[in-house]
Amino acid sequence: MTPAINLLQKQRIAHTVHSYNHDPRSASYGLEAAEKLGLAPERVFKTLLACTETGELLVAVLPVHTQLNLKALASHAGVKKAEMADPQQAQRATGYLVGGISALAQKKKLRTFLDRSAEQLTTLHISAGRRGLEVELSAADLLLLTQGQYADIANFDR
Repeated sequence: MTPAINLLQKQRIAHTVHSYNHDPRSASYGLEAAEKLGLAPERVFKTLLACTETGELLVAVLPVHTQLNLKALASHAGVKKAEMADPQQAQRATGYLVGGISALAQKKKLRTFLDRSAEQLTTLHISAGRRGLEVELSAADLLLLTQGQYADIANFDR
């Protein structure tokens, strides 16, 4: 079990755990999850960490086939600038390894922003806290557990 799954069970949140054999040579953890689980990329969300000019870490959760719009994230967070966080810093703050960072049950309480595209979905898939492990839950439950908010943070023009 991972801290993310333990939290879901403890809070009695409806969820389904999905696992697959992770290929360490995979170029994109999120796209690999979508492919191996037979899911549309629009339903599988990645968890990224960004750092503001003041050093605050922000959590961005967005579809795996999109790119994070750092300017939009900064605007929603009410800061001047955001850039991708250092992977080591992200791992220390969350307690998870890169490629398996979950938005749930992180070591530190970080502000979380979920791309607004999730509003259209009944459920979405996010990392359950380990490479090769995804959890399916509702966007509303994800926002409840992270005290997050919807934000237009994904660039869909790939």
